Amino acid sequence: MDLDMEAMASAIGVSIPVLRFLLCFVATIPVSFMHRLTPGRLGKHLYAAGSGVILSYLSFGFSSNLHFLVPMLLGYASMVLFRAYCGTLTFVLGFGYLIGCHVYYMSGDAWKEGGIDATGALMVLTLKVISCAINYNDGLLKEEELREAQKRNQLIKLPSLLEYFGYCLCCGSHFAGPVYEMKDYLEWTERKGIWARSEGGPSPSPYGAAIRAILQAAFCMAMYVYLVPHFPLSRFTDPVYQEWGFWKRLSYQYMSGSTARWKYYFIWSISEASIIISGLGFSGWTDTSPPKPRWDRAKNVDILGVELAKSAVELPLVWNIQVSTWLRHYVYERLIQKGKKPGFFQLLATQTTSAVWHGLYPGYIIFFVQSALMIAGSRVIYRWQQAVPPSKALVKKMLVFMNFAYTVLVLNYSAVGFMVLSLHETIAAYGSVYYIGTILPILSILLGYVIKPARSARSKARKEQ
Repeated sequence: MDLDMEAMASAIGVSIPVLRFLLCFVATIPVSFMHRLTPGRLGKHLYAAGSGVILSYLSFGFSSNLHFLVPMLLGYASMVLFRAYCGTLTFVLGFGYLIGCHVYYMSGDAWKEGGIDATGALMVLTLKVISCAINYNDGLLKEEELREAQKRNQLIKLPSLLEYFGYCLCCGSHFAGPVYEMKDYLEWTERKGIWARSEGGPSPSPYGAAIRAILQAAFCMAMYVYLVPHFPLSRFTDPVYQEWGFWKRLSYQYMSGSTARWKYYFIWSISEASIIISGLGFSGWTDTSPPKPRWDRAKNVDILGVELAKSAVELPLVWNIQVSTWLRHYVYERLIQKGKKPGFFQLLATQTTSAVWHGLYPGYIIFFVQSALMIAGSRVIYRWQQAVPPSKALVKKMLVFMNFAYTVLVLNYSAVGFMVLSLHETIAAYGSVYYIGTILPILSILLGYVIKPARSARSKARKEQ
């Protein structure tokens, strides 16, 4: 068996631990399908939790489940003992434990070298635990104090320990997400809400959507395997790279960033197929005739939306979609003071939270600060674009193209920090293109204070954003 694993790992160019993880990760698809056939509500919760534990053990070893148990028990104890502030307490304890694991294992170095450990799954699990506690905390608040997302997800009753474990570990969905809500998990398991069976009504079939996701995953993996030998991260420290001209270095940064994204597209396509085939990915019916099932709950990335984004503002809506949604509901919106509009502080705090969630590497911190600047700069260009009257269509199209080119350049420049992680390599890579991806956003933001569109146009642009 070891020899077979070694041969398979060598054939696709990965380590044995990574191959073991990939096999278990792909196995989440049939495991999730079997959840559909598991009888009874109690049986479904047991199967969800048990299959998650087994997949974690096979992927990362026995210690992984011990690591997962810590934030899960801390979160549940907070809900039982300190409901009035269990959300804040779980947020602090959950992130504290995750940061401790990041520091102890320094997983980023292992991931960069093709290794694997359980901290990636712990990242997803931490978000689940925190959202469950916050929603239980929201169950104490008056309806008029809640936003729409809070009303939709609040928990009035404490979930049982078995329900909670099933939610956290469901069929290995904690490996790479997507993040989903406890209320959705309970309604799906109990066949309530949009999952309720209606007599004579259509029954959503997941098979077509799941097959599309699997085919997309295969294509993305093929693209990654083909491109990665041509654009290795080691090239940034290679003397040959420094001998290239500015435009060649900049184009290499674009290609290395684009290459890395195919790996994430593959991972999220597999997890999407897994959640769809279980039925949990169902998000309602379209308004067409006849109605068609939608599977947006499982969608974590829109590939064309990322690669062809017209504005950096669109990126959180098409990249790591469910985590972006989590950050918006549990960080960004909760930092907005009543009666006031959000500003750069909320954006920066959200991006910083995302950076810490990924790990304490300087490259992560720099990338997410860069992201905040990138989005703020893109908003300025968008406001200029919206202020152009219809009679000047050519000027408007030029600004649209400018925002697209700005987004492509700054995104792939910024992504270098996310990939190389170390401060020295990040600064060296940024410096090799004269910090153009940092200067452009700052320049756009400053110009936004000087070149201001008319008030009516600006107000309209904000509404559309």
